[in-house]
Formats: sequence, structure tokens, C-alpha cells
Amino acid sequence: MFPVVVVHGGSAQVPKERDEKVKSGGCSAARAGYAVLRAGGSSMDAVVEAVSQLENNPYFNAGRGSALNIRGEVEMDAIIMDGKTLGSGAVSAVRNIANPIQLARLVMDKTSHVCLTAKGANQFARSMGVPEVPPESLVTEYSRMRWTKNRAPGTDTGKSQMGKMGTVGAVAVDSEGNMACATSTGSGGYADNQVGAVSSTGHGEAIMKVTLARLILFHMEQGQSVEAASDLGLAYMESRVGGLGGVVTVDPQGHWAARFSCPQMFWAAAQKDTLHYGLQTGEDFTQSIDDPL
Repeated sequence: MFPVVVVHGGSAQVPKERDEKVKSGGCSAARAGYAVLRAGGSSMDAVVEAVSQLENNPYFNAGRGSALNIRGEVEMDAIIMDGKTLGSGAVSAVRNIANPIQLARLVMDKTSHVCLTAKGANQFARSMGVPEVPPESLVTEYSRMRWTKNRAPGTDTGKSQMGKMGTVGAVAVDSEGNMACATSTGSGGYADNQVGAVSSTGHGEAIMKVTLARLILFHMEQGQSVEAASDLGLAYMESRVGGLGGVVTVDPQGHWAARFSCPQMFWAAAQKDTLHYGLQTGEDFTQSIDDPL
């Protein structure tokens, strides 16, 4: 088993003028997570580091750059899970926090709860000394532009695909075989050392209806590979509830997969000092982890 971290930048319809920034930022996040593993760090530390990098990058729908709610404001969610203990922490509808994934980990580590929401989550953040940031610092020109266009008269905001981008996440296995998953501002993740770890992105309501991450792990429990289990879960979600999305998946042996039924999903995986990445179906570019981007 070789330590591995796999990140996704969200199911997406990435405009051409943004795809290089998305690729560069996603690869940087995978490298940052892998640096933790290469130094002997835990899978939990690796996924938090990788997702924090994505939250800090304005080209992803998480943290700075998050999609705006109906009032034009940023409200964020995040979930993290420890495959060793099945411990989990989450926050929802949190405001003015740069890195919701770090707050979700504090919920897991410092409370007896699994999820804190809205004002309660922010109150907990203050009690933990987590600094608040100005709300406008989380809003980008692109997210404001997309919000404005999707609210134009005659636009069906539920179906509009203009610049639509799912949320981000990561999975990892460390040198001790412990697994973790992290998903920021979105729906779905599960980690269990006995089976595997999954972080999902895409149509959140559909993901919840079929409990996609756990469904994929069920298929792995039945003997399916990470690729086959991921494809089976995504196919069931599409056929049963009409939802599209994507996942990154790892198993206890360090096998990994990045699979999606949506038009695009940026992903990057780092293992054996090699970086793999792609955006379109069938892509798998590789380079040394130490080569410049």
C-alpha cells in the first residue's frame, strides 16, 4: 500500500478561459495533501490541507469563490470523516469563515456533536478562536456575475448551467492505512478503514437521496473495484433519480479512482511521487510530483 491523496474540484462546466486556473489550483491542492503524507502525516491532515487549499482558491466553489445564495451571500457547509474511528464533523450554513473544512474538523475533535449549523456553528468557531473574515472577502466577481445572470428574468435558476460548478473534496490513505474524506460546501462523503473512502460532488439532492458515498462503499464490500463501484453508484443515481455527479474513491490498499457522469470534473491524484490529473472524460495526464506545474 502506497499513501495516496485524491482531490476533486467539483462537477463542472468550466469555461475555457478558466480551465487552466482550475487545473493549476487543483494540482497544487493534491501536491499539498501529498506533502503531508510524504512527511509521515495522517490522512486526516492530508485531506484538510488539500481542501483548505481549494477553499482558498477563488476558482472553486468552496470558501472564497463559493456560489451565492438567493440573497447574494456566501453560506458554506463542510464535512469530514475519519475512517479509523468513524468519527465525523460537519458545519452547515456557516458564514464569514475562510476554511469551513477546518471548522468541521474542530467539531469532530472538540465536541460530542456531528454537525453544527448557522449561528451555532459561528458561535462555536469564535469559542475555538477561529477568526472571522469580512463577508465580501469570500465573494468573487465571477460568483457575483453568475448569480446576477442566473437571476435574470426568464431564467430557470434550478436548471441553469451557466458556469455551474459543484463543490470540492478529497480522500486519502496514509502510511498506516488510515483513511479520511473531506468535502467542502457540499453533500457527501464517507470513510471507513475496513472498506474505503469517497468524496462526492454534483447534484446534492440526488446524492443525498441515494446516499452515494455509502452506496459506492457497499459495492466495494461486495468485491467491486474502486472504479467499478464508483461507476455503479453513479449509474444508479442517474437512473433512479436523474442526478449527475462525480466521486473520488480510495480503498485500503491505496487503489484510487476519479469517476464522473457529469460533463466535466477536475481531479488530481498523488501517489508514488507521481501526479495524475484530468478534467474531461478519459483524461489522465501524469508528471513527477516534484516537477513545476
